[in-house]
Amino acid sequence: MALDLTNKSILVTGGTGSFGKQFVQTVFEKFPQVRRLVVYSRDELKQYEMSQTFPQSKYPAIRYFIGDVRDGERLKRACEGVDIIVHAAALKQVPAAEYNPMECIKTNIFGAENVINAAFDCGVKDVVALSTDKAAAPINLYGATKLCSDKLFVAANNMKGARDLRFSVVRYGNVIGSRGSVVPFFLQRRHSGVLPITHPDMTRFNISLEEGVNLVLYALENAWGGEIFVPKIPSYKITEVAQAIGPNCEQEIVGIRPGEKLHEEMITSTDALSTVELDKYYVILPSTPQWSVDKFIEKFDGQRVPLGFHYDSANNSDWLSADEIREEIRLHVDPDFTV
Repeated sequence: MALDLTNKSILVTGGTGSFGKQFVQTVFEKFPQVRRLVVYSRDELKQYEMSQTFPQSKYPAIRYFIGDVRDGERLKRACEGVDIIVHAAALKQVPAAEYNPMECIKTNIFGAENVINAAFDCGVKDVVALSTDKAAAPINLYGATKLCSDKLFVAANNMKGARDLRFSVVRYGNVIGSRGSVVPFFLQRRHSGVLPITHPDMTRFNISLEEGVNLVLYALENAWGGEIFVPKIPSYKITEVAQAIGPNCEQEIVGIRPGEKLHEEMITSTDALSTVELDKYYVILPSTPQWSVDKFIEKFDGQRVPLGFHYDSANNSDWLSADEIREEIRLHVDPDFTV
């Protein structure tokens, strides 16, 4: 059955972020009869700015609800009558997390637990939580907190009792053009004539905000409970991004930053033991599923990945060239971009 959000009530934590705004836009485009769409975040200025783009006069279903995922009672109040929670709120700046570890833990771990409890207590039907490549074999605190968050959401399916409720997770890597990422940084720095490269062999996955939103909608439509959905997406070399944005710039090697990986990893070889390959996605199955794995594989025409399989941005079969990266930038970041 195709996903239908008509007359549904949805809450998005971290709703004023890049993903949240794209999710709201997509839902109103595809499901104009959505009953209620609650933007839950802690920044009143960002909510005000977002309300200029999505005013309630034009989008009567939208609500702006100030609150922090750390505040469990406030979150429960916001979730009254909600059918679906999309959990996008997180502290995700790696250096800030290393310097302020407990603040990251309070938001990313305790906040996840508050979302789970709110779903249990408010009659929510579906929860999809956003993860990150950094949660696979984490080497920094941010990644470790997101791995813990993933485990909480997967395990929540074991505690739902008789509730008609599913928790699932989507995991994807670098979003092109997102705040703090390499593309806007290079666009800003290219006029200096020098682009800093952390390591000449560094690679990253590439995904657009639209693709990230579509992955969440796919999970809402197809999750049985406890899965981690991973998209099949292309990779690029960081040197190729520099070539795409500043072909005449000097590439200055500055070294990998603390807590940064050479390659993005989304499925480890250990994860592979419980991973199924579908047409457009990989699915990491829960270790203790509440349903038949064989029936899941049959339903989605999937197959188990081979022993030793792992999915990182270096061993990908799909790569973006400099010309293709330029097209991605024009499509998703700056339509007027020229070299």
